[in-house]
Amino acid sequence: MLEQTEYSSSAEHLSSTASVRAAIDIGSNTVHLVIARCLPDDLEILADELELVRIGESVNATGAISSEKRDLTISTLQKYQELVAHYTTEPVLVVATEAIRQASNGEEFLAAILAATGLVVHIIGGDVEATLTFYGATYELQHSGPPPAMIGVMDLGGGSMELVTAYHLQITWSTSVPIGSGRLHDRYLPSNPPTREEFAAAQAYLKSYLRELSIPDEPAALIVVGGSANTLLFLARYSLGVSQTETRLTYEDVAHCEGLLRALPADEVAERYAIAPQRARILPAGALIIRMLMERLHLQEIHVSTHGIREGVLLARERYGESWLAQLRGEVSAPVQQSETEAAARKEAAAETFAASGRRLLLARTRSMLEWREEVLKHEDIEAVHKMRVASRRLRAALDAYESLCEPKQFKKVYRRVKELADVLGKARDTDVMIENLQRQMEHIPSEEHAGMQWFIDRLSAYRQQHQRTLETYLSDRELNGDALLQQIKACLPEKGD
Repeated sequence: MLEQTEYSSSAEHLSSTASVRAAIDIGSNTVHLVIARCLPDDLEILADELELVRIGESVNATGAISSEKRDLTISTLQKYQELVAHYTTEPVLVVATEAIRQASNGEEFLAAILAATGLVVHIIGGDVEATLTFYGATYELQHSGPPPAMIGVMDLGGGSMELVTAYHLQITWSTSVPIGSGRLHDRYLPSNPPTREEFAAAQAYLKSYLRELSIPDEPAALIVVGGSANTLLFLARYSLGVSQTETRLTYEDVAHCEGLLRALPADEVAERYAIAPQRARILPAGALIIRMLMERLHLQEIHVSTHGIREGVLLARERYGESWLAQLRGEVSAPVQQSETEAAARKEAAAETFAASGRRLLLARTRSMLEWREEVLKHEDIEAVHKMRVASRRLRAALDAYESLCEPKQFKKVYRRVKELADVLGKARDTDVMIENLQRQMEHIPSEEHAGMQWFIDRLSAYRQQHQRTLETYLSDRELNGDALLQQIKACLPEKGD
């Protein structure tokens, strides 16, 4: 059954010269399509549909995507292709997330889609997913009043949760963790409705996991995207009397909806409130995750958005052109052609112990980060700073994931050093982006304003040059030369950890 989602566009019918494109997100719960007229910073949504396929259900049960889920996905994609053909002849942009990342037969699944539909599906990592979600969830803020300086975006999917924080709409931190509504339901809340004991176990798990989640700056406001959040808002409107135009949910709203979902079977919730039955089954898990994250961040309300990763894909395509994914990844994407290599790596990783996989991942991400050291010191390509910063964030995410196995003293030392490096790189990158944006704006402002704009650019450029010396001093530290940092990483997770 196709679920048609609510959507809104604050764009007043963008110029007819704007590109019309379509993006599809194949997630753990849904296959979701958006068609829009696109500019680099704005969208006019023309169509928005989703199918609740629950690919993650079979992955959670067996580790693989079932033939039933594969066929349903292909059928849905073919329906979407028919719809897209009414709007545009541009290639459809398709990304896949957590369930396909984890499935043992993920590459075979993508090959089947390619053979049946001609669609090339890009499996994206959690860091790229988080960035795209942020783009999609925040682009409409330009049409409203100024947001708080520090905001967050949470994307709660079926198999993972992405969390991003930003200062004045510049991303400062992001993470992707394997917590999703479908996964939590399948592992902790299988009863209908879930029992008190199941809720207690799920809550204990979430509390422990979220407590260990290292969030540098707690946002003053949180935008939540994804099916669970939007369905909770729908449920609050029809069961709690929340205004039909309201896009906020208070902590009490979420808690009351959770109480209702704990009391009623999914089929009764589905019938009474016109919610898809499969969505009603996993909604208690989604409500619990959202409520507990609100507690972790000390928030009394959240803002719910219908936009997310799909809109982010469209915006990224307009901003960066055909190389949009390479720009975000820092590497060229070739999802199908690399299938044998990636499948072999996944099998090798599966045979490792948790500690051994941690050592391998930490060392690989450290090497990946250090590869950009010399390019950053040259200060010739501003993208080198961006790529080293992204690599440092990936290393921090891996350190977070394996902290429980690490030697505490050595972990704190390494983590502090990596965080400091990420902060220094972040200041350089943010300044580079500001200068680049201002230089682009110079082309579109009246000539009488050029002098003032150029003065600002010159001041920022002087600051950037000064900060480059700080960056060079930091990167010249002997602990970031040669194998020093690699040795520190190895000491975090010694061989005896097995």
